[in-house]
Amino acid sequence: MSAVREPDVLVVGGGVAGASAGYFLGRSGVRVTLLEAENAPGTHATGRSAALFSEYYGNAVVRELTRASRAFYETPPAGFSPVAELLRPRGVLALGAPGTGREFEAAKASGAGAPQPVVEVDREQALALCPALRPSAFDRALYKPGARDIDTDAVLQGFLRGLKATGGTVVTGARVHVLTRRGGRWHAATSAGEFSAPVVVDAAGAWADQVAQSAGVPTQGLVAYRRTAALVSLPTDRILAKRGPADRGLADRVSADRVWADRVPTDRVPTDRAPAVRVPTDQVPADGAPRNGGPAGTAAADIARWPMIADVADTFYARPESGGLLVSPADATPVPPGDVRPDERDVALAIDRFRAVVDLPVRHVRRAWAGLRSSAPDDTPVIGPDPQVPGFCWLAGLGGYGIQTAPAAGALLAALIAGTEPPPGLTGAVAGTTPARAGRS
Repeated sequence: MSAVREPDVLVVGGGVAGASAGYFLGRSGVRVTLLEAENAPGTHATGRSAALFSEYYGNAVVRELTRASRAFYETPPAGFSPVAELLRPRGVLALGAPGTGREFEAAKASGAGAPQPVVEVDREQALALCPALRPSAFDRALYKPGARDIDTDAVLQGFLRGLKATGGTVVTGARVHVLTRRGGRWHAATSAGEFSAPVVVDAAGAWADQVAQSAGVPTQGLVAYRRTAALVSLPTDRILAKRGPADRGLADRVSADRVWADRVPTDRVPTDRAPAVRVPTDQVPADGAPRNGGPAGTAAADIARWPMIADVADTFYARPESGGLLVSPADATPVPPGDVRPDERDVALAIDRFRAVVDLPVRHVRRAWAGLRSSAPDDTPVIGPDPQVPGFCWLAGLGGYGIQTAPAAGALLAALIAGTEPPPGLTGAVAGTTPARAGRS
């Protein structure tokens, strides 16, 4: 029988929540062992996310955590990742259909406080950003210039790499069966052996309440939801034929830094980097709204430069991906924790909703998948030591915000465990994310 391994902190869960917790705890000087139930970290949520960083997304606490995470992603610590840019310009065009005025005004109001505030654009400007839109499908539109694509794999691997660099270990295939507290330590019986530490962090995503139950800890009322997505191919040669040349280059000038196209088919660009189109900053309006005119690009490059297309009622979204489009019905179907699979009806619904807004047929579905997200009743992450149970800490309920909030959430957890001041900009998040708030069972 192997000896019990005894780090300072056990982190249960190897998604971005657990990886960020381990990273920041390791940097604070403690020895961390991360226990991942699957054969590889990030299997169920992190590896299946929409890969968008958006300071417009989520409630006030989520947006605070996201804003506090941007600096880390824009200028990560030395050695964090070999990827030069973890965030890359994308933008989101949120459409308001007739009858969604309340949702539109709410999105406009919440986005006004973002570092790059939302901009209401007219129909002509929206069509210039995405020439294939059906003009009759919307009567108002919001542009969110600060939204970014995020390299989720580089982020996850960066946190794991940093955890190991501080002397921590990652153990895969280590599903926790039971946690018991005795002698001032938590003892974890897992499928990879036994572990013991004074502190345990429950970062098990959709399984976080199950881990708490195994430890005799009151749960947080977390619910796991399925989110479906599909990667579809489009007949790109039709896009530019729909509108004049003056509209084609407009997306290149909506913001001065939104000038790259990294998902053009690989036979058209070098394998290490897609071409960038530099645009003079004097062509960008001060308020961030687009202007007409400009050179035309190729059809494939134009699709790659589209912003994410969504609606203010959150019934679908579509984002350029791998030479096609990732589409989702923005579903949130309650499911038991597990290895979820896409429902064909949800895939069809995503395509139907996309086609209702974008006048392009879908050539075929390349692949479809589903991921898990888990949320507390108030849709706010649960972060910090449990007030009722010594040595038991939470980093759970990150919902669909895990990637965009991970640096701030991990740093906040490490500070709360150490008993130090919260990181700058996160004082207000302490009360909003505490495990002591209402909703426990």
